[in-house]
Amino acid sequence: MDSTLLLGLVLGMRHGVDPDHLTAIDGLCRLKPRATNGLYFALGHGLVVTLLAVGIGEVLAGQAEFLSPWLLIGIGIATLWRLRKPSSASPPVGRPIIAQPFFLGMILAAGFETASQLSAFALTAQTNPVLLGIAFSCGMVFVDGLDGYLAASTQSLAARGGVNALKASRSLGFLVVILSFALGGAELLGFEWERFALPLGLGVFALVIGFRIWARSGAKLADGFPTIPRTDLPNQGTL
Repeated sequence: MDSTLLLGLVLGMRHGVDPDHLTAIDGLCRLKPRATNGLYFALGHGLVVTLLAVGIGEVLAGQAEFLSPWLLIGIGIATLWRLRKPSSASPPVGRPIIAQPFFLGMILAAGFETASQLSAFALTAQTNPVLLGIAFSCGMVFVDGLDGYLAASTQSLAARGGVNALKASRSLGFLVVILSFALGGAELLGFEWERFALPLGLGVFALVIGFRIWARSGAKLADGFPTIPRTDLPNQGTL
């Protein structure tokens, strides 16, 4: 692989651990715990990054940029509501945009230009911008896809009564609320948080992955498959 494309792949993986990605994917998996949430989020995000790298996405980004912080705040509100409601409650009516991973990824790409994304743009003079966008997207797909799979798994285990998963879900839920309000508010106020993105993202990523692995350890195994209480039993106070 061309060294520039390899660097683009690494930058994409680095971008995948940005705190806004982790917040959005966890929030998505609380609204609808699908294992593909992270994958589709990364593909939507990567599409906009590729269009911007090619030089034809400025109009789209400019139109959608103002939505990004409000969508993060919306995720925080939805997560806070889910933390207060038992899992047996009726699911949200309709399909709001914050529950659509592909479009959410596109909009956040337009509004949050972090250092790794800008660094990728700087490489466009050295290689084909389309290939660079694809390499960058592949890096995000790997990180965000893994994060989405583990997030959906945690929520599914919590909904079925997994003890560790319930605790992990609640703890991560409060983390998502804090980050979504903080990041969305910082963007609205014009606070430059990008310099904190790498240490914050890596720290949150390690914490999130640790919680999700621990959540899976709480399921008892029988013949190689998790044995989890039935969901048709009376309310168990899940989130």
